[in-house]
Amino acid sequence: MKEISLDLKDKQTAYRIYLILGALFISSLVASNLIFQKFFQWDFFGIYTFEISVGILPYPITFLITDIISEIFGKRKANQIVTAGIFASFFSLLIISVANVVPATSWSPIDNETFDKVFGATVIAVFASMIAYLFAQYIDIQVFHFWKRLTKGKHLWLRNNFSTFSSQFIDTLTVLLLLCSTGIIEWNRFFILLLNGFLFKVLVAALDTPILYLAVHLLRKRFKLKQGGEIALEI
Repeated sequence: MKEISLDLKDKQTAYRIYLILGALFISSLVASNLIFQKFFQWDFFGIYTFEISVGILPYPITFLITDIISEIFGKRKANQIVTAGIFASFFSLLIISVANVVPATSWSPIDNETFDKVFGATVIAVFASMIAYLFAQYIDIQVFHFWKRLTKGKHLWLRNNFSTFSSQFIDTLTVLLLLCSTGIIEWNRFFILLLNGFLFKVLVAALDTPILYLAVHLLRKRFKLKQGGEIALEI
């Protein structure tokens, strides 16, 4: 795809947008790792009842953001955000591990047992999430750009959904295999959680397509990008 060079002012604006998208990506990823142990039910208009972790709520945002970055800033910048997310997740894991080791005072509102119950499984969860994350995000970016080249920059909905569907299945499968193998989740919940997680992510991916179109339209209009064009954002 053709990269478009911008003047200094527009490049600074584009870089700020890239940083904001990156911040939203990383915060969504880290939050999903921290809150995953709570599960809830969601009745989808009486058609299907989902039983899923609350950690799945912010996670699809990460795929939406990488698709926006892939479309506007290119494959290399999307991969950079994914790599930054890995470092952020492992750093948050280090902080949580230290906080778990430090003993609570006698008057602490949260005692050691409560803190360990909430965050004790985070080490395994983050590891499982990162393995799945590596597979899913890089596959998402690769598939997205495969379809972008194949369609010559047309049919954004096609590459958005095809890339997200395949990567989200791999993500859900990998996380559940690791969590069940380590005993955090019982094996008898594997298939129902796999189905629920994948269907929910597919639904969200379909619903976020208009948001992707709107974001891409506004950014293309702002930077006068032609269809398929990408901003050459050098650091």
